[in-house]
Amino acid sequence: MKLSVVIPIFNEEETLLHILERVRATPFEKEIILVDDCSQDGTRAILQELEGDEDLSIHYHAVNQGKGAALRTGFQHVTGDVVLIQDADLEYDPGEYPILLEPITKGLADVVYGSRFKGSRMSRVHLFWHQMANNFLTLVSNMFTNLNLTDMETCYKVFKTEVLEGIVTKSNRFGFEPEITAKIARKRLNGKRVRIYEVPISYYGRDYAEGKKIGWKDGVAALWHIVRYNVFS
Repeated sequence: MKLSVVIPIFNEEETLLHILERVRATPFEKEIILVDDCSQDGTRAILQELEGDEDLSIHYHAVNQGKGAALRTGFQHVTGDVVLIQDADLEYDPGEYPILLEPITKGLADVVYGSRFKGSRMSRVHLFWHQMANNFLTLVSNMFTNLNLTDMETCYKVFKTEVLEGIVTKSNRFGFEPEITAKIARKRLNGKRVRIYEVPISYYGRDYAEGKKIGWKDGVAALWHIVRYNVFS
């Protein structure tokens, strides 16, 4: 099994090399697809120094478009059997890839979500209203998709590559999360619904002073994306 790790990047010069080191250390055959969404700090210079590394596929946006747009670019270059989304900050631990991949390697799942709110793994005591917003958006999403996810907004989403075939995402920013959830909830493989699993993961959340980018406007937009991609898509 070959793993394709897709990493959207925007202004992550402080963490990029650290996360890349951790991803490379995971015990899987893999390719790492890096998409720089027009960073304005020193991120692009770091990526340019990495060009030529055989395990990396590096791509650049000329204009900042958002996480969803970066993922859309990354998915176009996937050659592996399984696709895993990894943020470029240090909020999510690549050391937990075996946990995320276990339902797929056991033949149980086609898609796996890593939940920050399920089970008892390590989690930073963090922003109360941020978690309440996540819980609310997950609840509304579940009402439309008829899934029982606990963390729709999680970064850690893992897909068999065949699940993504035929799915074209349109959201450029964080609307990607409810959009992809709505679309995989309707996806069929060999005439059957896609099998979705959740596993507990650790979460080392950062605050806005540390570089967190998602804000309340993205939460409001997410409500529209939930309705749009479940009702009008």
